Amino acid sequence: MKKISVTVAVTVLTLSITVALAPAVFAGEGKIEQRGKVTTLVMPAQKGTPTDTLDYANAHAMPLPQANSNMLTPEMATEEEVLKLGTPGFTKGSSGDGKEFPVRLFPKEQINLNSLEMDGAMDSGLDDVAPMEYGTANTPFTTSRVDLSSNTVSKLYPYRASGKLFFKKPDGNTYVCSASLIKRGLAVTAAHCVAAFGKKQFYNSWSFVPAYYDNLAPYQSWSVSQPWVMTSYFNGTDPCQAGALGVVCKNDIAVLELTPKSGAYPGTNTGWYNYGWNGYGFTGGGLAVGAVALINQLGYPVSHDGGNRMQRTDSQGYISNSTSVNNTIWGGRQTGGSSGGPELVNLGIGAVLSGGVGLGSEAAFNTVIGVTSWGYTNQAIKRQGASPFLSTNISVLISSACASSDPRCL
Repeated sequence: MKKISVTVAVTVLTLSITVALAPAVFAGEGKIEQRGKVTTLVMPAQKGTPTDTLDYANAHAMPLPQANSNMLTPEMATEEEVLKLGTPGFTKGSSGDGKEFPVRLFPKEQINLNSLEMDGAMDSGLDDVAPMEYGTANTPFTTSRVDLSSNTVSKLYPYRASGKLFFKKPDGNTYVCSASLIKRGLAVTAAHCVAAFGKKQFYNSWSFVPAYYDNLAPYQSWSVSQPWVMTSYFNGTDPCQAGALGVVCKNDIAVLELTPKSGAYPGTNTGWYNYGWNGYGFTGGGLAVGAVALINQLGYPVSHDGGNRMQRTDSQGYISNSTSVNNTIWGGRQTGGSSGGPELVNLGIGAVLSGGVGLGSEAAFNTVIGVTSWGYTNQAIKRQGASPFLSTNISVLISSACASSDPRCL
């Protein structure tokens, strides 16, 4: 059997998990239902808005699950292992109509700017033209604000389909992750922003804010009526890299059904992304060893501009087949708060082509193929990873959340 080499981190930090398990669900906050390969929280009939108790101004970064490695060594995987996942595919998104309904989530004076100069570009001491960054893993990348000045770019498609996700954990504090729309009323994020790995416990009071900028919600905030995760992640049986608990795993992905407002969903205005699976956008047509893709990552890391402005990272990504979890790894420096943000291929608006120039393979613009899942404890490495979208996870989650003729999924 032929062996093929690919570089990946091999040592992983086991997350610290409290021995005493918390209750399976917050009192009065719904009923957990396991439906085969997926698990959901069926919410009770709501009185008022479940997000009213969120502390938007003082939300904490949801800790980014971290791999611990100061050494990067070759890893082996067989062709059979990486080609058995199926043919790559994708579904189409929409650009939306762009109508705004701005809402301030908290007083402007409470914005945490981390003492940074927020108007215009900061003087980094570098020339205007400079090479891409890289860490000790030697994976080049660029990470920078989406908006050059004020919130102009993040309100445009495709960026406005991404946003900040607020929620509460059992400790009573408000936390933040990132998320994006892949249907008119369906958002995708990381499972660790929705449930505690292996504890059979959901968090609560999620609020998705598309194109969040400082304290402004240009397209309002949207509560969640029902979250969905893979049962294997929920009960802790998910395939993970050896020695890891809830870090480098196969199914750190969650889907959120958003609550409509007067029958409307955010995607009508913001639009939503395509989503692809089984290695869509990677060279070679699938999750093959050695396949690469240009990854465009969006998110709200609290270490950048206090988490108040959308950040973009561009880097070459590759497939890791460690213990068959097929994670995607790319260079970047986004940290806590970026969890759940979209990992896209072909981000942007295509030009009108002429002169015999045509598109390349798997060229669907603005296609989400995974969500930010983890990083390294050693900040010098500057790499992040994601559970990839597969026909066995994202397709199953969406089909479970989207009932027949569900307007949020049309």
